[in-house]
Amino acid sequence: WDVVITHGNGPQVGFILLRSELASHVLHTVPLDSCGADTQGAIGYMIQQSLYNEFLKRGMRKQAVTVVTQVVVDKDDPAFQNPTKPIGPFYTEEEAKRLAAERGWVVKDDAGRGWRRVVPSPIPQEIVEQEAIKALIEQGFVVIGVGGGGIPVVRQEDGSLRGVEAVIDKDYASSLLASGIGADLFLISTAVEKVALNYGQPNQVWLDRMTVAEAKRYLAEGHFPPGSMGPKIEAIIQFLERGGKEAIITSPENIERALAGETGTRIVP
Repeated sequence: WDVVITHGNGPQVGFILLRSELASHVLHTVPLDSCGADTQGAIGYMIQQSLYNEFLKRGMRKQAVTVVTQVVVDKDDPAFQNPTKPIGPFYTEEEAKRLAAERGWVVKDDAGRGWRRVVPSPIPQEIVEQEAIKALIEQGFVVIGVGGGGIPVVRQEDGSLRGVEAVIDKDYASSLLASGIGADLFLISTAVEKVALNYGQPNQVWLDRMTVAEAKRYLAEGHFPPGSMGPKIEAIIQFLERGGKEAIITSPENIERALAGETGTRIVP
C-alpha cells in the first residue's frame, strides 16, 4: 500500500488554548488556526519519527514526511454561529459551566463522556496542498497530512488565503483528501473493532459489512450519534458517493486483520 496518514488533535488544541489563556497576563493568546498548525507539527513529528525508527528496524528504505496542510472552508458556514466541535479536557457539568461563565467559552456534553469546550467546525471544501501530497505519494513517501482536519482558511476575493478560528472535523477532511488523491481504500481507525447497531445496549449487533444505503438508513435511525460514530459514517458515505470503492472502520490493533478481511466493518457503494 501507498499510505497517507491523517490524525486528530482535539485534546492537544484544547491544551494549547488553555495554556495560552492561563498565560494571557504575560503573553498574547494563540489563535485557533495557529493552534492547529502547532499540533500538525508536533503530532506529525511524533508519527514520522516513529515510522522512521520502525522502517530502520525492518531494514526498509522508506521515509515518512509531514505536510502542514491548509483546508479551505466557507467564510459564511453556519458552524461559525453554532460551535459544536469538542476540544481539550473533560469536565464535570458544574466545572464546565463555571469555566464558560469565567472565560466566555461555549461548553456542551460530549456524547455522555463529560463536558468539554466546543468551537466552530465548518465543512471542509478544498485541500490546498493536495497536489503536493499526491506528488510525495508518487515519490514513495508515507505522507502525514490534514492533521486535526487541516488548518482552516478562507479564500478571499483576490484568491489569497486567510486563517480562521475553527477546528475542522478530521473525518470529513480525511474523506475529502482520500477522494482528491483517488484513494483505493479509506480506513478509519477508532476505539472499536467494528461498527455496531444499538451500541452499548442489550440488543447490540456488530456489523461486518454495510452498503451506503444501509449506512444512511442506520444514521437516520439514530444508531450513529453525533460526536461519536456519526461523523465517521458520514465521512465514509461522502467518500463512496464521490467515487470511492471501499472503506473500513476498525481499531488500531486490528488494522492488519481488517485489511486481510478478517475483522472490521467494510462499507461499500
